[in-house]
Amino acid sequence: MKILFTCKELPHAKVVGGPIIVYNRIKYLSRKHEVHLLSFYSPEDEKFLPSLEDYCSRIELVKFPPAKGLMREVYNYLFSSVPSYMLKLYSPELKLKLNRMVKEENYDCIIAEYSFMGQYLYRNKGLPEQVVRVISVHECYTDARLKVFKVKGLSLEGLKAYLHYLQLRKYEFEMYRSADKVLTLTERDRDILLSYAPDLRINVVPHGVDVEYFMPKGWKPRGNAVCYLGNFGHEPNVDAVLYFYREIYPSVKREIPDVKFYVVGRNPPPEIKALEADGSVVVTGYVEDVRPYLHRCKAMVVPVRLGGGFRGKTLEALASGVPLVSTRLGVEGLKGVEDEDYLIAENPREFAEKLVALLRDEGLMVKLSRNGRRLVERFSWQRGVERLEEILARLVEEKRGVRNRED
Repeated sequence: MKILFTCKELPHAKVVGGPIIVYNRIKYLSRKHEVHLLSFYSPEDEKFLPSLEDYCSRIELVKFPPAKGLMREVYNYLFSSVPSYMLKLYSPELKLKLNRMVKEENYDCIIAEYSFMGQYLYRNKGLPEQVVRVISVHECYTDARLKVFKVKGLSLEGLKAYLHYLQLRKYEFEMYRSADKVLTLTERDRDILLSYAPDLRINVVPHGVDVEYFMPKGWKPRGNAVCYLGNFGHEPNVDAVLYFYREIYPSVKREIPDVKFYVVGRNPPPEIKALEADGSVVVTGYVEDVRPYLHRCKAMVVPVRLGGGFRGKTLEALASGVPLVSTRLGVEGLKGVEDEDYLIAENPREFAEKLVALLRDEGLMVKLSRNGRRLVERFSWQRGVERLEEILARLVEEKRGVRNRED
């Protein structure tokens, strides 16, 4: 097959967060198929291109569209047929480049990774009917905006999320219906989409992890250190860190005065950088390799309240032998056993109590480390990509069959 991936940010070997899924799909599919990439990028990403060049026969890049001012956002909200939330990542240049690539190449399939990229397949008359169109949904934006409203309430942020929700709920699911197939990362995500649109054609292709790169042999905790790992350009990660620091961490510090909290990942906003005023917090920003930070920590905390999808950070922590304390949302899709493979806490008091208990109990740490590693070994990248390959091959064959009958 000849496959084109479109992505909202450059997927590469060192990226943290969702784009690592795209990178590994490209990497493993390229062993048997010709893969091309069209992606938004930032100039600082260019140094990572060599990690893609062995797997992509063609790479085309477009700079992120400039941020829109308040007046433009208001205008788009009132008068655009496309939700203003989607227009944050709309680029005429990228659409033109996509249509040109499709004319120049005989693609069997186009995969829009992230729903933002689905808008370039939807209502696009420049794409031939015979090309299979797939939208890979890392997060349902309609449901995510509703979650933000429920958490933030009648604050400015909450009300803005609710207005986006009202705009998105019709458009987003019409966009998904236009695709030949929708992919989700978990069964829960599939069920959420079906609750809005029961007629969608959906398959689950889970997140994965490099079980040879992330290994528990390096796990040697130094003191009472805990960490959170994420791409802080993604709102749920910012909310999770601030929620943990403000509502959970004070109770932990009272019980474990020498606790240290590492916040690891790129693009930390000012409100997260400001946490370093507390000497027990380290905000690293982008790091080349997250493993040294995972290996020094007694626990990974995943206090996520927003968003959806599979959290790659949970897989990387468990593969590295790091015990996990998480909300249920943070371990969505893992199908592990609570209190055996990881600890679950759904409110600040419970979260603090379970984290303190873990930091004090070496036996519990060792048990969770061992069991978590065993659990995560079923999530190798190869398994997920084999599933994706089967789905794409069947879709392409079905389209060819329809064309042959029409001819």
